[in-house]
Amino acid sequence: MMRVTKKLYALLIAGMMAVSLAGCQSTNNSSDGNNAQSEQSSKGSTNSSTKSVSSDNIPDFSGNMTVAVDNNNPDFTSKDLTTKSYESYSRLDSEGRCQVAEACVGKDIMPKGKRGTIGMVKPTGWHTAKYNNVDGKYLYNRCHLIAYQLTGENANNKNLITGTRSFNVDGMLPYEEMVGDYVRETGNHVLYRVTPVFDGDDLVAKGVQMEAMSVEDKGEDIKFNVFVYNVQDGVKIDYETGDSEADSSVEVTTENSKASQKYHTDQNSSNNSNSSDSSNNSNSKSYRSNKNTTAAKTNTKTSTSQEIRGNSRSKVYHCPGQRDYDRMGTSKYLVTFKSEKEAQAAGYRKAQR
Repeated sequence: MMRVTKKLYALLIAGMMAVSLAGCQSTNNSSDGNNAQSEQSSKGSTNSSTKSVSSDNIPDFSGNMTVAVDNNNPDFTSKDLTTKSYESYSRLDSEGRCQVAEACVGKDIMPKGKRGTIGMVKPTGWHTAKYNNVDGKYLYNRCHLIAYQLTGENANNKNLITGTRSFNVDGMLPYEEMVGDYVRETGNHVLYRVTPVFDGDDLVAKGVQMEAMSVEDKGEDIKFNVFVYNVQDGVKIDYETGDSEADSSVEVTTENSKASQKYHTDQNSSNNSNSSDSSNNSNSKSYRSNKNTTAAKTNTKTSTSQEIRGNSRSKVYHCPGQRDYDRMGTSKYLVTFKSEKEAQAAGYRKAQR
């Protein structure tokens, strides 16, 4: 009887220990889950409502730099809209690659000084490759997910990816310019998100998904959802490593050569530290606000001895002495006017700089 009692007691103790160990394991798992949740929350609303966009559900590149995603409707909800400016950058993944970057762009977080150098940052897949057919010779730029002109974020390795010159200047920039001009001119906010898309373990992104929506008017002035291809005319890219080679079969429909100049003058060109805010070749929809129209009507008169140069893609015109006036003279999108009044009547707005 005593032996049976001892055996039963031993079994009871063993059972209690098993339950206790299971409880500890469950608690540890729960703690890990909370840590993971905390890590995600620390990124703000970066991944709050992003639909999965991958290289599998993006059409193969067919010549155009961009393609609309979800009928050009950004994947933001009414809960995402806020008039409080912020910026958020995801942690690098296990391969060291950038992930989602998001911001509510407002004038208060836009840069007030000149951009510094970024040559010290080496994003995944970075190579210093040069081709004669590439504007500026260098194939790759250090491309900001969220442009410096929007948030003032510069040498942040969570915000810089390896991108081609064409991807940088002709792909991303037009949308960045549109958002930047809108915020500067209206004082309103734009919810803005950029998601790099990598295929498997590739070190170079196939492109980025860019989404934006103006907040105060709920997308009336600014609203887009596009995928920008990371390609370069005449160059074949190995996205797994970043290696490249000349390939005449790769054709990009875009504005190249002298018409693709940098948006900011690079103070140290040897660093090849171009950002994704580089010129004014906009292929996205232009917007008009009441303030924009009023500002155009009150512009000071320009010299009548020189023509007014407009960009038929961006619907922006440039006056003599402005930053991009000379550059527009070589653009295939050049439209000339005799006066600012004529340009405004044609639906064009004056460039900010």
